[in-house]
Amino acid sequence: MRYSVIVPVYNRPDEVDELLESLTRQHFKDFEVLIVEDGSSIPCKEVVERYADRLKISYFFKFNSGPGQTRNYGAGHSEGDYLIILDSDVILPEGYFEAVEKELQTSPADAFGGPDRAHDSFTDIQKAINYSMTSFFTTGGIRGGKKKMDKFYPRSFNMGVRREVYETLGGFSKMRFGEDIDFSIRIFRGGYICRLFPDAWVYHKRRTDLKKFFKQVCNSGIARINLYKKYPDSLKLVHLLPAVFTLGVALLLLGTPFCLFSFIPIMIYAFLVCIDSTIQNQSFKIGIYSIAAAFIQLIGYGTGFWYAWWQRCIRGKDEVEAFRKNFYK
Repeated sequence: MRYSVIVPVYNRPDEVDELLESLTRQHFKDFEVLIVEDGSSIPCKEVVERYADRLKISYFFKFNSGPGQTRNYGAGHSEGDYLIILDSDVILPEGYFEAVEKELQTSPADAFGGPDRAHDSFTDIQKAINYSMTSFFTTGGIRGGKKKMDKFYPRSFNMGVRREVYETLGGFSKMRFGEDIDFSIRIFRGGYICRLFPDAWVYHKRRTDLKKFFKQVCNSGIARINLYKKYPDSLKLVHLLPAVFTLGVALLLLGTPFCLFSFIPIMIYAFLVCIDSTIQNQSFKIGIYSIAAAFIQLIGYGTGFWYAWWQRCIRGKDEVEAFRKNFYK
């Protein structure tokens, strides 16, 4: 078996259906699929059973332990030479595995990842969120790319790793969020080759509304401080930008009653985001939504970052004690 596709699932039967449908359309067929239900109250077993005659697929149900441990569970039951880690909210284009194969045949890699795009069927809000997560104006466009493939850190929505490397590193840690970056850091520290596969992209839905998106990016900000406490040298300038942006916006808003001109930088930024997104998505409506998505992404991340910095760096709490409500329900 060449590839094992491992998908952790938590109350996402409709998304699993779309993902599995896209897997049936792959040109390359040498792969298995392992769906691991992480204690869901809305299981997807019936959905999985509908694909039993079209895919080599296995379904597992386990008690809730978070995405990292759920992926490890799936890896322990897999057979492939490479593990492909996907989130349940992705859809694969028909040539996904062909793109991965081409890259591996051209230049072998121990681990790899690919970018994401918005599908035409996504809602305008989802397209705006996708824009905010990939745009230069929100730091999304400067976290990795073709020119920096040797420093590309794969994310768990689209990640591949050679089985021997996965087993040597012990898979994902018990971190509830940021566990994919933790794994990528350990891949680099182990001296393994990790690359970006630009053509192995996926459609990634991310969150379906702005409230859920805020919670997601806030947890990402918290995770960044947890990663810093674990790997002090992992904190880079780009990781500080949302926190600085959040502080800057707060100061500008506080200064507005005393100087109306202090609001101008915020308006200029919103205008640039709107224009750029409108051009990219060919929709002024998505451009407007992108303003909200961009501010939510940066301020949500920055808020989580500052909160975690206070809890862990100033108050000295450990990860479980500081974020039991966020991470360890």
